[in-house]
Amino acid sequence: MRCADFVVKEPMVIGHECAGIVEEIGSEVKHLVPGDRVALEPGISCWRCDLCKEGRYNLCPEMKFFATPPVHGSLAHQHRNGRFILQSSLVLKVWLVFMPKIRRGGCDEKHIVVHPADLCFKLPDSVSLEEGAMWLVTMMAARAFGAPRIVIVDVDDNRLSVAQNLGADGIVNVSTDIQDVPKEVEEICKVMKARVDVCFDCAGFNKTMTTALSATRAGGKVCLVGMGHNEMTVPLTPAAAREVDVIGIFRYRNTWPLCIEFLRSGKIDVKPLITHRFGFSQKEVEEAFETSAGGGNTIKVMFNL
Repeated sequence: MRCADFVVKEPMVIGHECAGIVEEIGSEVKHLVPGDRVALEPGISCWRCDLCKEGRYNLCPEMKFFATPPVHGSLAHQHRNGRFILQSSLVLKVWLVFMPKIRRGGCDEKHIVVHPADLCFKLPDSVSLEEGAMWLVTMMAARAFGAPRIVIVDVDDNRLSVAQNLGADGIVNVSTDIQDVPKEVEEICKVMKARVDVCFDCAGFNKTMTTALSATRAGGKVCLVGMGHNEMTVPLTPAAAREVDVIGIFRYRNTWPLCIEFLRSGKIDVKPLITHRFGFSQKEVEEAFETSAGGGNTIKVMFNL
């Protein structure tokens, strides 16, 4: 299993994003106090390399990122953060709640993570400690940023129905056969009522990227979000002839405060994305992953700790 240059070579704990309740703070932490509910940005960069100094800390070659080999993730009873070098005065301890049900109360047992305070963002009272599915959240974010018309393309009728209920202006059901791309691009442009200005490929396969490049107008942009295939064969030359820009996006950079504000203000509501909840016993964890892998009407599966 791999994602770009990151290869899983041995069993590891998964889980990128997490949230929780502050238990202890270091002496130099001024913006948080014990009891605050926080969302954790799950990557710790070196802050010394050229990329960090340029502000592109998400690309730091020394990044320690939850659930990116060899660093274990946050879907665990305890995350000791043993491989991270941290100054104790600038860090805090958080009761780790990966996918919680709690709002302002505590949890039955402590799931501790030690994390830099600068990467812990306080949640307003109106915001829960939950998150949503990538492709649907991309749609919601596009709407929040003012996109006038949004069309969702997928191979699954259930997911398309959810997208339409959550505000998509149009939906297009496509196949997995790359030979169908030309006629499907025609349908996408028909539903969009024009060629597409910006495409977000949230899957990252030959077929999806080929469709995105083909449907985007001259001078438009394609953003590759998903990373399904490590290598692809796609029509770059026709896209280049139309000056279509291909943009990569990896991890996150300075996004937490804005995301939290979108949730607080109600511009984005992720609660409808949560379709299933499970406890955290071994049996329930296995059932949860089976449910998630099964598709159907499953969008976001949550664990209650």
